[in-house]
Amino acid sequence: MLPHRQPDSRMARLALFAVRQMGANGLHDAHAQHALFLTFGQRYRRPLTALRTLVFELSQTSSRPIRIAPRCCCRMTADEEALVTILQRATDNAPAAEMLLADLTGCRTTPGLFMTVQFVADAFADAGRPL
Repeated sequence: MLPHRQPDSRMARLALFAVRQMGANGLHDAHAQHALFLTFGQRYRRPLTALRTLVFELSQTSSRPIRIAPRCCCRMTADEEALVTILQRATDNAPAAEMLLADLTGCRTTPGLFMTVQFVADAFADAGRPL
């Protein structure tokens, strides 16, 4: 089921696209890398590394499957919507983001994973394109 529409923010849609690509095709997906390169130019490596780390840590930490839709879908799964919300709240409302992350992963304590979420949000913001 795809109950949510994609986020209005272009950067949040880019992060969602990259997560979908890496989730479906592996961490070194060329389409995700190319999309980040087109957006960030020569400064694409930090956001790319941050997203790769996030996808890897989500797959290792989560105690339940995280549902992702194919890249062509105009709507999001509930898990994707939660992840986008977590990324957007990571810097300005950390307690709420941490609680959402715990619900998403099914793990009550996720301090290392939350640091990675903040790393992704900071990487986008430092490149001048906040989520």
